[in-house]
Amino acid sequence: MNRAPESAPAGDTRWLTGEEQRVWRAYIEASTLLEDHLDRQLQRDAGMPHIYYGLLVKLAESPRRQLRMTELAKLAKITRSRLSHAVARLEKRGWVRREDCPSDKRGQFAVLTDDGFDVLKRTAPGHVDAVRQAVFDRLSAEQLESLGEIMRIIAEGLQPSEAGADLPWLR
Repeated sequence: MNRAPESAPAGDTRWLTGEEQRVWRAYIEASTLLEDHLDRQLQRDAGMPHIYYGLLVKLAESPRRQLRMTELAKLAKITRSRLSHAVARLEKRGWVRREDCPSDKRGQFAVLTDDGFDVLKRTAPGHVDAVRQAVFDRLSAEQLESLGEIMRIIAEGLQPSEAGADLPWLR
């Protein structure tokens, strides 16, 4: 079933079944442990948390290695305030710089510097090894296909519409 059920009326909660509770708790445990595993690897190898690595990757994959701050917040699914704090820390390390947007006086770009790109290139092999060891090396081809399908279904169901939504990157 690929369609989310309608919300239950107040006082008519659809509690999780025993199996659903087991799966939910396994997901929470695995996602928490995975994020911690990747954070520790990136802190050890590059002195940065996983979220900062993700920002550097998004910039590296963008034309001219730059994105408007609002677009970067949207891609990272974080608040503009959290992004601003992260970019300030990356600027102090010389990995990112901000540039004013010539077409919008209030807008700014985050730009990946050459030093930031070099850090990313040095860090990426260890990060890929950590991801492969933690996730992909543990799954069969069939499990990998199922996981991909499941994650796409969940992400599509949670994808908010811009109109009237309380989205992190708009805060």
